[in-house]
Amino acid sequence: MKPEEIQALLNEPACAHNKKSKSGCAKPAPGATQGGCCFDGARNALLPISDVAHIVHGPIGCAGSSWDNRGTRSSGPDIYRIGMTTDLTDMDVIMGRGEKRLFQSIRQAAETKRPAAIFVYNTCVPALQGDDIDAVAKAASARFGIPVVPVDCAGFYGNKNLGNRIAGDAAYKHIIGTREPDLVATECEIPGVKRHDINLIGEWNVGGEFWNVSPLFDELGLRVLCSFSGDSRYREVQTMHRAEASMVVCSKAMLHVARKLESDYGVPWFEGSFYGVQDTSAALRGFANLLKDADLSTRVEALIAREEARVEAALVALRERLRGKRVLIFTGGYKSWSVVSAMQDLGMVVVATGTEKSTEEDKARIRELMGPDARMISDNDQIALIDAYHECQADILIAGDRYIYPTLKSRVPFLDIDHVRRIGYAGYDGLIELARNIDHAVHSPVWGLVRSQPSWSAHEAAAANA
Repeated sequence: MKPEEIQALLNEPACAHNKKSKSGCAKPAPGATQGGCCFDGARNALLPISDVAHIVHGPIGCAGSSWDNRGTRSSGPDIYRIGMTTDLTDMDVIMGRGEKRLFQSIRQAAETKRPAAIFVYNTCVPALQGDDIDAVAKAASARFGIPVVPVDCAGFYGNKNLGNRIAGDAAYKHIIGTREPDLVATECEIPGVKRHDINLIGEWNVGGEFWNVSPLFDELGLRVLCSFSGDSRYREVQTMHRAEASMVVCSKAMLHVARKLESDYGVPWFEGSFYGVQDTSAALRGFANLLKDADLSTRVEALIAREEARVEAALVALRERLRGKRVLIFTGGYKSWSVVSAMQDLGMVVVATGTEKSTEEDKARIRELMGPDARMISDNDQIALIDAYHECQADILIAGDRYIYPTLKSRVPFLDIDHVRRIGYAGYDGLIELARNIDHAVHSPVWGLVRSQPSWSAHEAAAANA
C-alpha cells in the first residue's frame, strides 16, 4: 500500500481519538507489531468467511504462525481452515518468481477446492520485492472465473489494528455492494411481524458466540444480512450495503466499514457488545431505536424482560458463590470494558483491567463502569501482571491464552477469554456459561492442594531437626 493509503486508514473520522489528534492514530513505529502485525490482523478479520480460500503470499512461516489462531466456528463450509500459502523460498525471491508462484497457487485453490472466492494476503517479503498482487488477482479472476481479492497487508505496515482496517477496506472496495440480497417476503415467519435487514460488523463468532444471539434476532424478525465476518459466506458480505442498520461489535476494528456504509448507502450504525446482560439488552434496544419500529420496540422489551428473568433465575446460586470475588481482567480492545460489564452483572469486583490495545473511547467506558480511579494496566509483562494480581488481592485472573502457563505456574485461578478459545460467552446464555466457568476456576479444590505444604515435607523437616 502507498503511505497515503495507510495514513487514510489511520485517520478515522468516526473515532473519538481522531478528534484529539489532527493526524489521526499514531504512525507505525518500532515495536508496533508486538502482539500481532498488520498481516495477522487482516487475516484474522477475514478468515471467518468460511467458503473462501485464504492464500498467504509469502514464506511458509507467515501462514504457519497465524493459522487457526482465532477460534471462529462455521455452521457449514470449512475451506477457511485449510492453510494455504505460496511458500516463497530464498530462490523464489532471488529469481523473482513470486508472482508466478502466486498465480499457480490461485490456480490450485480454484481447481481443487472451487471456493466462492479466493483472498490473497500480501506479507513482508513479496511487498519488499514489489510483487503486484493486484495485477495477479485481476488476471487470475479472469482466467478461472472466481473472484480473487487482494489484501495488501504486509506486516511492517503497522500493528494488528491497522490490519483489521486494511481487511475491512479491501472488503469494502472489492466485495460489498457487488450483489443484491435474496428476495424474501416483507413479513417474516411470525405472522404480522415486519422483517428488517441488519448487519453485525466485527463479530467473529469466536467459540460460536454468534449462535448465542442469532436466535434472538430470528425471534424479533431481524434478518442478519451478514455477520462480518463470523460464520459468514462471501455472497452475504456482498449484500451488506442493503441493510437497514448495522452494529459495530468489535469496537474500532471495523469502524470505517460502518461509517462508509452510512455515507455511501445511508445505513445507520451504533456500537455495542453482547457480553453481559446489560450490554446484550442495550444492543437489542439499539437496533429498535435505529429502525424506528414501534412494534419492534415493544417486542424487544418483552424479549428482554423474559430473557433477563431467565438469566436471573439461572444465576441465583452462582451469583451467591461469586459475589464479592475480586477479578483482574487483562485483555484489550472492546473486551477491556465489555468483560468488566459482564463481571459486574455477576456481582464480582473488578480490581483492574488491561488496556494494551484499547482506544481512548474504550478507556472512557472503563471509567464509566469502574469509576474515575479505575486501575488500567497497559504493560503486558507477565511477571508484572502476576505481581499486580497479588497486590490487588484478586481471586481470579481473566486474560488471553498467552498467560495460561505463567499464571498456572504461579498457582493462580485463571480463565481464558482470548479469541482462540472454543467456548462462547456472548449473549444471555453466554453469561450463564461464563459464570459456570468462573465458578469452576475459583472454587476448584486444586488450588488448596497446590498451595498447601506436602505431607512429606513436614517429615523431612522433622528428620533434619532430629
